[in-house]
Amino acid sequence: MAIPVTPDPARDSPADSIQFGWHRTSRSNDYIDQTWWAVRDRCSADYLGERLLCDAVGVLARAASRKVETEMSEDMGLPLPDGWGLMTAKNSRFIRSAHVETPLDLAAVLGFYRAALEQRGWAENDGAVVEPDRAVIAFTTTDGPARLRLTRQDNRTIADLSLRKPAVATAGLLPKPGQVKLMLGNKTDDAAVITVNERTIKLAAHAGETLPYFDDVAAELPDSQKIDLPPGKYKVTLRVDGSAAQKREFEVAANETWGLLVGPDGAPLPVRLY
Repeated sequence: MAIPVTPDPARDSPADSIQFGWHRTSRSNDYIDQTWWAVRDRCSADYLGERLLCDAVGVLARAASRKVETEMSEDMGLPLPDGWGLMTAKNSRFIRSAHVETPLDLAAVLGFYRAALEQRGWAENDGAVVEPDRAVIAFTTTDGPARLRLTRQDNRTIADLSLRKPAVATAGLLPKPGQVKLMLGNKTDDAAVITVNERTIKLAAHAGETLPYFDDVAAELPDSQKIDLPPGKYKVTLRVDGSAAQKREFEVAANETWGLLVGPDGAPLPVRLY
């Protein structure tokens, strides 16, 4: 079956495989806490046997992808643009949030979100900032204040959508006034290294991997896995033993709390927690 084939951009797409996880916690007050993450990978085959395997995997991946998109849209009320390559989402008593990375250009992603959120009854506030490589828009909703933040980097658009709920975070999750709290975890079976603006943190396999799932994990996390930051943009590098380093630049604002997990193949999984 080792017959060479010519790569086909229409078939060798980022949707050819998908890894995803979901966690649901039922609380004593009947509130449901949900966390999602998903990473799509390209299946690029050079031989016919590999192409047939990619096609088979692709069918399953597209079915899983549709399930994720349906759950996100209907269950959590957070729309996903076409062609997304990585996403995380959180629905807790504090926040409803989604982080999405897509190769679509910023104008296309902005247009998608404006239309989708208007359909959900979100009212765009005055004072939107829209630039060629960045956009920040505030919304008023019946459930609380919301914000969309878009940035363009390395041929991808990064979208952070959040709706803040009235509940106040627990002490372990709450950032310092005017600051940003960043908590680090590792979902992989291997040791990992995270560098945030030249500060390097080593993480053992599975260290802090449940931090997006439970409020009390934030308080129990070692100080070495917590960073207090002023608002701004930060360069982050993730490296897992045996994998190439992955780099991102993330923008964070005052009074936000984020979890940053090392995901499959060292993929960064940022989860907005507050």
